[in-house]
Amino acid sequence: MARRVVITGIGVLAPGGIGVREFWELLSSGRTATREITHFDAAPFRSRVAAEADFLPELHGLTDEEIRRMDRAAQFGVVAAREAVTDSGLDLAGLDPYRTGVSMGTGVGAVSSLDKAYRAAAEYGRLAAVDHTRAPGDLYDHFVPGSFATEVAWAVGAEGPSTVVSTGCTSGIDSVAHAVDLIREGSADVMVTGATDAPITPLTLASFDAIKATTSLNDDPARASRPFDATRRGFVLGEGAAVFVLEELESARRRGATLYAEIAGYASRSSAFHMTGLRPDGRELAEAITVALDEAHLNPSDLDYVNAHGSGTRQNDAHETAAYKLALGPYAHRTPVSSVKSMIGHSLGSVGSIEIAASVLAMRHHVVPPTANLRTRDPQCDLDYVPIAARDHRTDAVLTVGSGFGGFQSAMVLARPDRRTA
Repeated sequence: MARRVVITGIGVLAPGGIGVREFWELLSSGRTATREITHFDAAPFRSRVAAEADFLPELHGLTDEEIRRMDRAAQFGVVAAREAVTDSGLDLAGLDPYRTGVSMGTGVGAVSSLDKAYRAAAEYGRLAAVDHTRAPGDLYDHFVPGSFATEVAWAVGAEGPSTVVSTGCTSGIDSVAHAVDLIREGSADVMVTGATDAPITPLTLASFDAIKATTSLNDDPARASRPFDATRRGFVLGEGAAVFVLEELESARRRGATLYAEIAGYASRSSAFHMTGLRPDGRELAEAITVALDEAHLNPSDLDYVNAHGSGTRQNDAHETAAYKLALGPYAHRTPVSSVKSMIGHSLGSVGSIEIAASVLAMRHHVVPPTANLRTRDPQCDLDYVPIAARDHRTDAVLTVGSGFGGFQSAMVLARPDRRTA
């Protein structure tokens, strides 16, 4: 019988909420953390708003050497990992380090440091050939996304399996699923897993400006992210990290750990259709949802809440709505659905893990976070999208999904361990 895997520790660093408590306070209150970009002068860009994290690394235990060495996203990941380990109550020093692993997701890697390094080495693009003497000594670490897993492994003393998963905007779900597989197959007993991204840079903004994927609602930053709303105009870029401690269920029970949720089911599919386009019927996402539910031994009627990808683009919102109807049947209209991107923006590869954290906290508090800014109903998006305000709601099983450029579609089912049988 496959080993069952549970979350026993959570760490979050997100816009408007550094730490799990502040993060949940933001979501449950329906406040938004979107604002005009302050990281750099965004005046030349089409989209000039983002959800930035108010993060000072020295206030979160990072040394001067760590701050110099690590990309902003790596710093996010290490701080979130430390919170997760502390929350779990595990003494990692007392564990076999070769049975403790790391699986981190990222969509764009160390783009913040690479952007700065290129500007320095090329004199803001004036040099046809970059001057290597102007590049930082740690540039290679920033060039290789695997350094994120290395930094987290060093921080927690893990010497077991270590990997980085990069599948675009589903990275944060897929990295956790990989960690689950390693525990289920017996390759590890404990996994520190999640995702991190810090994509609010000129390079990233220019990339999305080029395809008009990000919002043009610059005059009202707090209401710029409008998933499922008829007046939406694209997604709001975000940043952040979420990291979890995963353990085998019975081992966690024996030590009296907090059992936040069991990762009961997962599946991923690809449309193989278009780099940025989506099939309107949502069939590949629906297939991932169905397989994830089957693995969890749950029916659509067992779901209490769906944490949507909900990016706020017309194509994605319609695609998701169709997928829920296809996979959940009549229960698509009876199950609350919401998008926390309305409050914290879209942090690309890390957002899947941040949304897992939101889903687990919704289960813990029996509260469904809202889709903030949803004021004008889109007739094409006609499900219960929990507009404006959070809702008290018994929540024992949650579906969270991710949708990424390239056609990636992932679905994960989280449940209370006593909600399902092995």
